[in-house]
Amino acid sequence: MTMVIDQATQLRSLMREQKRVTPTEEAAAPAHRATVIAVTSGKGGVGKTNISVNLAIRLAEAGKAVVLLDADLGLANADVLCNIDLPANLSHVIARRKELSEVLVKAPGGFSLIGGASGLARMADLTDADRQRIVSAMNELESQADVILIDTGAGISPNVLAFTRAADHVLVVTTPEPTAITDAYAVIKVISRADKARPFADPNDRRISLLVNQAKNESEARVVHDRIARVARQFLGVRIFDGGFIPADEHVSMAVRKRSPFVLSAPKSPAAYAVSQLAIRLQQGVVAANDGGFFNRMSRWFRR
Repeated sequence: MTMVIDQATQLRSLMREQKRVTPTEEAAAPAHRATVIAVTSGKGGVGKTNISVNLAIRLAEAGKAVVLLDADLGLANADVLCNIDLPANLSHVIARRKELSEVLVKAPGGFSLIGGASGLARMADLTDADRQRIVSAMNELESQADVILIDTGAGISPNVLAFTRAADHVLVVTTPEPTAITDAYAVIKVISRADKARPFADPNDRRISLLVNQAKNESEARVVHDRIARVARQFLGVRIFDGGFIPADEHVSMAVRKRSPFVLSAPKSPAAYAVSQLAIRLQQGVVAANDGGFFNRMSRWFRR
């Protein structure tokens, strides 16, 4: 219990330190905008959405205004993990049947959820105009939220790349399985190449981290990270930061069956502790871009 309290205190302290500015700094500071973290993976089934939900809770508990966008379009299920029945979702916003404020719901743990649609083929294959509709609808959130988490789909589809290419920080989730490792490197390769193709790219405005989920122990996770990081550095010229690991933990599967985030149903579990560590790592390591914000950058990409 003491370990969990210490983590929460550390994260809240970190949040407060980052908010302290002098009057001169405040006057010179740009308008507030949210830090955007895209959570993605090379293949499905690695626990990406579960991590996104529980990370959102940990950041909210630390005092951040957090919005989670379930952008696994066509196969969205963050609402299922939270045991929420959504009256409307992103598909209604794209179809202009609802405003964003009408599909934004409070989720367990204090964050806000924008649910995606499940089982709609059209959502899985959006046009650029459809994606622009999402961007336009979400623009208002950038000045209201502290952190916007985007749970992308798996793989390298245009839907996935549209969000990862413009986020401040991309968190790539893998497991120690060989196929997951191979696919994680593939998505890192595509993201890094897309970065180099951006005419307005700043090499310092984004970080890519690797999180190893369902690891037996820290040593196994370290081997996976080092393997991918070494190859990415050698062949892509990209630095992959260490996002840590989430241990294999029976509390996670039990929580999924109960439709309850594991940081709430099992706050003392090893997985819950690891998510707290992840929140601290991200809060310390995310570098906010200074070129006008995520949605401005994304809109410019659509206008290319």
